[in-house]
Amino acid sequence: MLIPSLLVLCLASAGADSPNSTRAGALVVEHPTLHNLGFEWPIQGDVNRNATVTVTFREAGTTEWRPALPLVRIGGENVYRRRENLDYTVPEGFAGSILNLKEGTEYECRLQLTDPDGATGEVEQTVRVKTRTEPQPFKGGRTLHVYPPDHQGEKLEPNFTSLLQAYYGAGLGDWNAVWERRAQAGDTILMHAGLYKNERLNYVDPQMTPFDGTMSLTLKGTPEKPITIKSAGDGEVIFDGGGNHRVFDIMASRYHLFEGLTIRNTDVAIFAGQKEVLGAVGLAVKNCRFENVGFGIWTEYAGSSDFYIADNLFLGRDDRFRLIGWTGPLWASAGPYGSHQLTSYYAIKLYGPGHVVSHNAIAYFHDGIGLSTYGTPPEDPHQRASSIDICHNDLHLFNDDFVEADGAVHNVRVMHNRGVNAAHGGYSAQPAFGGPVYFIGNILYHVPSGVSFKFSGKPAGLFVYHNTIIGEQTIPDPSSNMHFRNNLFLGRDTPDRGIMTWANATAAHSTDYNGFRPNNGVSAQYSWLSPQPGQFLYEPKPADWKTFATLAEFRAATGQETHGLEVDFKDFESLVPPDPTQRHAVYHAMDLNFRLNPTGRAVDAGVLIPTVNDGFAGRAPDLGALEVGRPEPKYGPRWLKGQPFYR
Repeated sequence: MLIPSLLVLCLASAGADSPNSTRAGALVVEHPTLHNLGFEWPIQGDVNRNATVTVTFREAGTTEWRPALPLVRIGGENVYRRRENLDYTVPEGFAGSILNLKEGTEYECRLQLTDPDGATGEVEQTVRVKTRTEPQPFKGGRTLHVYPPDHQGEKLEPNFTSLLQAYYGAGLGDWNAVWERRAQAGDTILMHAGLYKNERLNYVDPQMTPFDGTMSLTLKGTPEKPITIKSAGDGEVIFDGGGNHRVFDIMASRYHLFEGLTIRNTDVAIFAGQKEVLGAVGLAVKNCRFENVGFGIWTEYAGSSDFYIADNLFLGRDDRFRLIGWTGPLWASAGPYGSHQLTSYYAIKLYGPGHVVSHNAIAYFHDGIGLSTYGTPPEDPHQRASSIDICHNDLHLFNDDFVEADGAVHNVRVMHNRGVNAAHGGYSAQPAFGGPVYFIGNILYHVPSGVSFKFSGKPAGLFVYHNTIIGEQTIPDPSSNMHFRNNLFLGRDTPDRGIMTWANATAAHSTDYNGFRPNNGVSAQYSWLSPQPGQFLYEPKPADWKTFATLAEFRAATGQETHGLEVDFKDFESLVPPDPTQRHAVYHAMDLNFRLNPTGRAVDAGVLIPTVNDGFAGRAPDLGALEVGRPEPKYGPRWLKGQPFYR
């Protein structure tokens, strides 16, 4: 006869060997950003998917633990796009973020895995991780001065007549290849006011950029000692590409900081990486102006990591006076052509881990900010599009989408962006390879396609919290592991279109505490797709869909949105919708007020979400992106004092 303690041990061991028990793998701590931390935890087992991971954290040296969002159970979701031969199954595990932390602060993070069916391995992990700080020039390095060739007056020493001369110490004839006095880690190259324009077909080009006009920068700084190229502060510093293809090619560099520069008249301003070839590490671009460019900053390389792109202005070449898309028949009324010309593609496009894209102002591109769709993610977790922050950007007038998180793998955070005027989609995950991808606190206005969130390509792991969407959500492509909380969706009375579509490929989904304004004159307002537990609906038939005229009918039939409500534009201080008959119209953010009416139905109607809305005012969090009684987020460059950046 077994004694009780031995019996318990035997039962636990038996449970740990069952298919439903969980075996913990090695915890992956992702690249920290300035304000967020990400984790991945692979597992085996847990066939019935009832294991959980709770997360608590505290500043190092303090005693009180705070709750964070639990890690998300991922694994088994099929992400595919048949036409592109993409077919990926998300590995079993957990992933998730601790959000809204202090910059440059060390945190103690505790993750606890539990499973009623038993769990083995190191099921409790405590790690210390420090958030990053904004890159700054190294104060102890040399200062090298660069003056334009036509400069008149005194020059500080040491001085040079071009960036490449200071950077490489170039000389002896072949200026772009002979590097005798290279800049060192920690050096600051001060660019003095003037025009630095490539004469790429002139053999005696004073900028030392023969034939193609591209400045290739390949040296290596360090996180503490970046190589800095910045304005001296005595006037505007202009790098004019003169119509060339690339101004800067930095894809072999490490830890470079560009600050206070204007880059213009080029196809690609800063090229930072080619897929499966080479990429940059630690690029920082701050307080710069990009104008008349086809592409602002671009890397496709999986090993490109830890970029910081903040407080910049990007102005593309596309139409400034009307909204034009790229699928011709829908846009024939725009003029003699039914599709826009692709004169500017992305302002920013990235791949790799740890990037921060924050407080930029962007206008007149095909797409604003994007991740490389890339395809099947690399096996190395440190070469994936993971732990990326896209936040507080001001986005105006795009021929396609505001933000494309289309290659996202884990812990991509699209937060507190403002997007006005996009032809085809607002915030995109087309697809996402397991997630979580967090869409939190974003604003959307005037997306005439009705695709506020472009969730297609069978994405997995989508968390949509506290967004203010002036438009419909109509995308019918099924997604896995999709969850909505505390959002506002307000229809524009577009004919023959309902306000909301939930297309769920798996039984892991939820929606509650959201506010909806249905479109007048439409009978099918709410469309719902959901499989039975254990089943999948990646390729639904028409009979699989259910539609409902009212939120009450939807709630009664599905059990979802038990706390949801219907709202109207009177629940804002002063906001009118875009005119659905004016597809090509252009609206301006400074003319729009997204603040809630303090006495409206959306106030105090939300649910608490740890680390997302802890600082709410009132009885409960408000719905939408802006909380009554709290300051409005700052969108775009912090040096722009409320001025319209695109006029």
